[in-house]
Amino acid sequence: MRSEYSAYAADFYINQRLNLKMDLSMRRDTVLSLFDRVRRDIPEMDRFKRYTDELALESRPASDHGLTASSHGGASGGAQQWVAVRKTSVRSGSVNPETPEDGYRLHRLALESAPYYLDISPLDIDHLEVLYGFDMMASGNHDGIVFNALHAGSPLAQLVDGLQVKSDHSLRLVDCQPLIGLSLSDDSELQAHFEVKTRSGNRQGRPGGDFREDPISVYLIVRKYGPFDKVKDLETVFDQLTAKGEDLLDSVVLPRLLSPIRDAIVTGG
Repeated sequence: MRSEYSAYAADFYINQRLNLKMDLSMRRDTVLSLFDRVRRDIPEMDRFKRYTDELALESRPASDHGLTASSHGGASGGAQQWVAVRKTSVRSGSVNPETPEDGYRLHRLALESAPYYLDISPLDIDHLEVLYGFDMMASGNHDGIVFNALHAGSPLAQLVDGLQVKSDHSLRLVDCQPLIGLSLSDDSELQAHFEVKTRSGNRQGRPGGDFREDPISVYLIVRKYGPFDKVKDLETVFDQLTAKGEDLLDSVVLPRLLSPIRDAIVTGG
């Protein structure tokens, strides 16, 4: 059975990013050795890719329309895994995992292996983050859908209504992408960020414009800043981030973001 979170979106994915302060050497022997280590544990990850700013190891996408490691996103209903190395980060992603724990397996492997193959010191670590992403397919004006779902009845909605009354033409929303960041600890080293990403484009809001069916994406990012005493601490911190992330998904993201947006999509915004 696929993750219960996938019921809210066409694609559900869990990404991990280890962000560094200094550039990695990106030597072919170290990167390839890391990817070989990952492939030994997950044999289906056997596709080596070189992108403009990163090297990646991927599994074969279950959908021909899948997004690559270079994006936040999912694979349009299919399952895929990837791990990627950039100059200042090591990232991994699991798209449409059967369960969240299935998605975490690759991330733990990356965090266990990357510091040793890529010579990462605890002093070099800026932060570790886990991203939970949901792609909800929607036609029409994405910005209008999100605005009506999340801001209806608020002072912001009253502001727009007031401008509509004063305008001599029909107003159309061309940008509504809420982004909120919160500190979850007194020292601000633990943070949560909530983001909604629309893709209909501000020019598509013009009269007579066509709207493609593209995803509205909802992201929850849980992030822990350093310092880190030991690289072995990364796996423990990862488990803390996922525990906090799942709690925020159930208590906040599902009822306060995903459900209202999904309802607005169903009713046409």
